[in-house]
Parts: sequence; structure tokens; C-alpha cells
Amino acid sequence: MTMTLTSLERARKVERPTRNAMLERAPSVEHFWNENKNLFASAWKEWEKHTQDESLILDSALYDPLLREAVENAWAKPETEHQVQALWKEVFPNVYKAQFFDTDQLHILRKYLENVENADIPLRPPYGISLNRGGAMLDERSVGYLAAPKFQKFYRDLMGVYMRPISRLLFPDIVGYDSQTFGFSIQWQENKDTKLRPHTDASAVTLNINLNLPGEDFSGSTVSFIDPITRNLKKLSFEPGTALIHHGSVPHASDPIIQGQRHNFVLWLYGENGQLPPHGVTPIQAKPEERWAAPLAKPDRFAPF
Repeated sequence: MTMTLTSLERARKVERPTRNAMLERAPSVEHFWNENKNLFASAWKEWEKHTQDESLILDSALYDPLLREAVENAWAKPETEHQVQALWKEVFPNVYKAQFFDTDQLHILRKYLENVENADIPLRPPYGISLNRGGAMLDERSVGYLAAPKFQKFYRDLMGVYMRPISRLLFPDIVGYDSQTFGFSIQWQENKDTKLRPHTDASAVTLNINLNLPGEDFSGSTVSFIDPITRNLKKLSFEPGTALIHHGSVPHASDPIIQGQRHNFVLWLYGENGQLPPHGVTPIQAKPEERWAAPLAKPDRFAPF
């Protein structure tokens, strides 16, 4: 009698592309992800329902309490948005830093992601920037993304409830160029994926959130920012649960990691079909209630990489 394999079992048996094939962007790699898209989505749903630890709840309790309260207040009363803005410190021209996740709760998200890594379901690493072995694509516009339904609910809230209105508040020029989301996770490891050369992002705004736990130290792996006007450079580091937010057009680089590991989410916003705000244009003077509202444009299928 032939046994019918579940989606999870079938996904785990699929032969995966080689590292070299992914690095070379072989056509067979894109075909692999597209061909198995529905299978992997079903496998993640099955994994989350029957295998994943039910105690690992991805909800608003993960956010820093001060940020969570200020954001919730602003959604209820947009005129209180100054409470959100006050939490972000400008640490370099047009680069802001804040405590984003609660360090007492961050272990829940990290344990969830550890379970994802051990699920043995194919995940596409973010090889558009480098073949980062510990990373994954997070947005459904990306092939091979993390399609677990509970994670996707958390990701959509992260982008829509937190990132977009905060970005509009700090960077008024991105309003109208923020309807589309994109995200990936990265894991910098000594002697493996250690650095990223100077570059700009194909985003209107980039949010880079550190996921390291308290006591999970690393050395090196600072993010160097370059002022495009003065050419001044500043190296910025992450503490557990902190985030840096900046225009995608600000040149930056990840310096070599010397010891330990650094875990991060990298999240982008941009306009339809990848549109970015033009340089030198006077920003739209949006009202608070316009910043704290969902965009009218629907998600498109454009993916930067």
C-alpha cells in the first residue's frame, strides 16, 4: 500500500539548489522556487499548525513597551505622534536609532526563528546582497519566503503598524513612496558571511533591527554610514533589540565581524514598481491622520532581488 506524503514531508525531500547555483543566479534556481511555491506554502502552514511550539506567540508584546505604547496612542490619536518621534535619536545625518524590541521578550522571536531554521523546509537566502547562509526572505513578494501564516501576520503588523508610520514621521519625503514592503533576515557569522561593501538600498527607507539577545555579544560588524554631502563617515553599532532607520539612498556598509554572530531584520519600503522619492523635491506636508493610515495602493509583485 502506497503512503501519501504530507506537504511537509514532500518539501523536506525536495532536492535543493547548490550554493554555487544560487551565487551564479542560475535560471534553474528561480525555476526551483517558482515550481515549488505552493508546496512550500502548504508545508509552512502544516509545520506551524502541527510542529511549532504554541507558546511562542508573535504579537505586540515583543515590542519595546515605550514604543508600543506611543505607537498605539498615535493610531488612536494621531496628534500624539510626537511621543513616537521623541523615542528616535538622530545618530548621524538622517539616521535615527531607537529601542525597537523588548529585550525581555526577544527570546520568543529568536526561538521561533531557530525553529524555522530547523524545520528543514527550503528557504531562499538573501543572495541579492550576498549569500547569507543564516538569512531568509520574509515578504510574500519574494520566492522561497517564510510563508508560515503566524509569522506573516506578525510581519505585516511590523511593516504596516510600526515601520510605515514611523518612516513617514521621520522622513516626510517618502510619503507616497511607501506602499510596498520588502524584507529579509541576515546572520553575520565569523569566518563565514562577514561583511558587505559600501552600497545604497533600492528603498525609500530602510529599517535595520538587531535581534541579538542580551549577553549574546559580538565584536566588529559595525554599520558604517557615509554622509553623501560632506563624505563624513561614522561607525554605528547595535545593542540587543535596537534599530537604525534611514533613507535607502544613504551609503552604508557592514564591517567585518570579528567574533560571535549578529542577527538582524532588514526591512524596506518603496513605491509601486520600485519607485523611490526623487531628490530635491519638496516633501508632501502630510497631516498626522494621513501618516497613521494604511496606503491606498495594493501590493504589487515587484521584488528588488
